[in-house]
Amino acid sequence: MKAAIAKYLEYLQSVRNSSPHTILNYRKDLEQFLAYLSPPAARPPALTGVTHSLVREFVAHLHDHRLAKSSIARKLAALRSFFKYCVREGRLKESPARLVPTPKLPKRIPSVLSAEEMNGFLNLLGGMGQAALGSRAISKKNVLLPVAAATNLPDEQNRSARAGEGLLLRRDRALLELLYAAGLRVSELTGLNVADMEQKERILRVRGKGNKERIVPYGRKAQEALEKYWPLRDQLLEQKYRTSGGKDGKEAHMEAVFLNYSGRRLTQRSVGRIVKKYARVANVNWDLHPHSLRHAFATHLLADGADLRAIQELLGHQSLSTTQKYTHASIRQLMEIYDKSHPHA
Repeated sequence: MKAAIAKYLEYLQSVRNSSPHTILNYRKDLEQFLAYLSPPAARPPALTGVTHSLVREFVAHLHDHRLAKSSIARKLAALRSFFKYCVREGRLKESPARLVPTPKLPKRIPSVLSAEEMNGFLNLLGGMGQAALGSRAISKKNVLLPVAAATNLPDEQNRSARAGEGLLLRRDRALLELLYAAGLRVSELTGLNVADMEQKERILRVRGKGNKERIVPYGRKAQEALEKYWPLRDQLLEQKYRTSGGKDGKEAHMEAVFLNYSGRRLTQRSVGRIVKKYARVANVNWDLHPHSLRHAFATHLLADGADLRAIQELLGHQSLSTTQKYTHASIRQLMEIYDKSHPHA
């Protein structure tokens, strides 16, 4: 069975073009199932020895350990996909996971900022300039420092801290504007290369899940923020080239649109920290993450009359049912406005 799992993971990578994140999760799920079937010191069972009952017992075992229904559903999806592959390859006659029911998941409606709140949030970043974030300043290393602490630094360090703040703000505003303007997943944003942008036409060539490519437009405000960011990006690349002495220099990361302070491609985790940092400055009660801007992009387009199929194409959803969750978010916002505004609500 171990050999079959290894072949399947190789298939996901080379044939299906699955993301590293998907392959890692499927590997963990399949290894967990194999560990459940193989008590300590016992040999792993043969692939043909896995039955419908064993898969059901594994699901019951996950329920007993109070695993979330969404996690159980994902693990079951991994098993179904694996056994389906084995049937297709002639290793099994039928899938033992085929008739195992998926736990019923509650329908979650994404929480979305209104268009006014989102505009206010992004405009706040535009107005920050060289000023401190609220009562705070950002150092060269993009670490929040109290303004008082920055004031007590020697003049040269103080100037450096405030300069670093203004520079990184340009990058942060550009990536936040682009997340909202194009409705990108965070992995799509961090994977974006300069060659993927048609700046004159304001169009992105985005590689989504399964390495599928789509064309997405972005707006004037995102373009303005990007134009202010390009000189900083050049500085970061030049600085990296100098500090590395030409080794592992510009070539390694010069394709990436968004760079960290070291001149390397920005990571997904860093983007999450950036979004949360500025959300706290704007409103301490907001629980924003990068995907919140994607939710807002879809919901606001729908509210302004965009066709659901067009939104599906822009988001890169394979199924229309995935896009339809934004109709529920729009209806919920409409009801909130009604309750606040109608005299007999």
